[in-house]
Amino acid sequence: MEIHASSLNYHDLAVVRGMLIAEAGRIPLSDASGVIVEVGRGVTNVQIGDRVTSTFYADWQDGLGRQERHSIMGDHRDGYARSYANVPARCVMRAPAGYSHSEAATLPCAAVTAWRALAVNGQVKPGDTVLVQGSGGVSCFALQFAKAMGATVIATSSSDQKLEQLRAMGADFGINYRDQPDWAKTVYELTDGQGVDHIVEVGGSGTFGQSLHAVRNNGHIAVIGVLTGRSAEIPTALIMRKQARLIGLTVGSHQHQRDMIRAIEATGIRPVIDRHFDLADLAHAFRHQAAGAHVGKIIIDVNPVG
Repeated sequence: MEIHASSLNYHDLAVVRGMLIAEAGRIPLSDASGVIVEVGRGVTNVQIGDRVTSTFYADWQDGLGRQERHSIMGDHRDGYARSYANVPARCVMRAPAGYSHSEAATLPCAAVTAWRALAVNGQVKPGDTVLVQGSGGVSCFALQFAKAMGATVIATSSSDQKLEQLRAMGADFGINYRDQPDWAKTVYELTDGQGVDHIVEVGGSGTFGQSLHAVRNNGHIAVIGVLTGRSAEIPTALIMRKQARLIGLTVGSHQHQRDMIRAIEATGIRPVIDRHFDLADLAHAFRHQAAGAHVGKIIIDVNPVG
């Protein structure tokens, strides 16, 4: 595959920072899009000239899956910070019709995670309320998917400027959690004392307690991220009283990704892209990501052609 673009995920930052175990000299980046330039004998799912996007778990086709880390590119296998990659056919699939390479490169990790959280595990339906945290890739995709499903969306952020951007993307309400650290109380006010049906929990220990207070009885929390810490006190009595569903997840299967791509093509959803960096400026791109100033996805242009 000739690689045209990649995008940054928190997973990639964790790899280069040494937070995840990876062999020295490993080529980073788990997401990619590009064009098939050669195929091996017996390959049937792609052909030369196809525009493709990568898959996060190369070996997780469908079902529950073992989600073995050895199949993740840029982690236990060399990733996509390079011009060409010789990968098994199961590592790629058709990109959405009409998507640029930059747009297609945003999908394998962040978009599939948001899709699985809401469409698969959450079973979001019209009229539901969804809370998204921050303005990273997963949260932006979750906002877009939730709106396409007919849900009301509440977004949290530490920046009023970012909240304005999230409202422009479709968020119905915005809460600045620096101004309102007890933001669960505001959520209850916005939902007539009921709480939200679904929370896309990307914060970790720093936000988990507020999420438990903000979710309604029998509500669903998709536990995805650890941006503010890897562990937190578990308020067992509150979970029991609310009968809350806490479901941990890391990305999804190939079938989840195919279903998501069909939904994207049906709805016309386009990714939110923050900035582009050349591959030679990958270190600067990671610094921009670590600063937390971005909204949506950060693109790495490898062989940029559109």
